[in-house]
Amino acid sequence: QVQLVESGGGLVQAGGSLRLSCAASGRTFSMYAMGWFRQAPGKEHEFVAAISPSGGNTYYSDSVKGRFTISRDNAKNTVYLQMNSLKPEDTALYYCAASYSGNYYLAGAYGYWGQGTQVTVSS
Repeated sequence: QVQLVESGGGLVQAGGSLRLSCAASGRTFSMYAMGWFRQAPGKEHEFVAAISPSGGNTYYSDSVKGRFTISRDNAKNTVYLQMNSLKPEDTALYYCAASYSGNYYLAGAYGYWGQGTQVTVSS
């Protein structure tokens, strides 16, 4: 029902910032909760942030709270992840995902996933 394409990843020094974008297709974008997950080599997907369909509620993992901000523009079918004060441990492949039901924090609750965008933070 929706296709997702992430962009905005890259190489940044510790303490720097990046903004990730996730462009979605489909007329039903505004009905989905959206989440960001990340995955380092050999690890499972880790919850990063999520936002409710209207954008009225946001959720963050403890590791990124205060540094990352998730937002969405339903008119543009786009969700963003502003990442500030980046740390080397933030290095991962970042995925955008869409959820129609379930728990915001669980990867299994998201039915649609993008291909990911790589974020690398140098020491």
